Amino acid sequence: MKLNSVIAAAVIAVGLLALGLTVRSGLCSFTENQRSVEVRGLAEREVPANKVTWPIVFKMTGDNLPSVYAQVTATNSKVEQFLTSNGISTDEISIGAPKMEDQSENYNYKPGITARYAITSIVTVSSSKVDQVRGLINRQGELLSQGIPVVAENYSNSISYEFTGLNDIKPEMIAEATKSAREAAKKFADDSESRLGKIKNARQGQFSIEDRDNYTPYIKRVRVVTSLTYLLQD
Repeated sequence: MKLNSVIAAAVIAVGLLALGLTVRSGLCSFTENQRSVEVRGLAEREVPANKVTWPIVFKMTGDNLPSVYAQVTATNSKVEQFLTSNGISTDEISIGAPKMEDQSENYNYKPGITARYAITSIVTVSSSKVDQVRGLINRQGELLSQGIPVVAENYSNSISYEFTGLNDIKPEMIAEATKSAREAAKKFADDSESRLGKIKNARQGQFSIEDRDNYTPYIKRVRVVTSLTYLLQD
């Protein structure tokens, strides 16, 4: 009977010891997990766009299809001449296939009042000469003075500006964002009376490129956020 009591007591003692070690291990792990801080670093820059795409859209109408097409061809040449005479190379100009509409298929069509055929043509400038092209955009009224019916810009044929030099500034911006994150972590460590340790892990966010605002789409805002976790030491 005494032997059984001794064995039972021994089993209970071993169980309590194992439980104690488990709890201690859990507390150590919990403590270690709390001895770190996750911070974010931000880097932003404003850069000028280095590429512009300018679609010049016009429409010709008439009842004689070959005649309307001939007008479109002649007008394409006028637009191209306007561009090349102002410093845009032929390599930066493309002329899309004309789009023809037969208005007689429209129930609002009225022969003798509505022209039967309408042909839309788009001459597109794609260039790195952003400032030069912007100047020509402001002068497109000269095309109207030549009788070229330029259609107002719309959503499907809008002027677009791009910044393609991200790889050139990416290393510096990542370093800047990392420095910003470290400064935030250092401030946290100082406030908690700790010392800042090594980086435990790091995540680089994606770069974003957006217009600075609706009025200056030719100026871009480049942004990146990095997330870093630092170890804290006593």
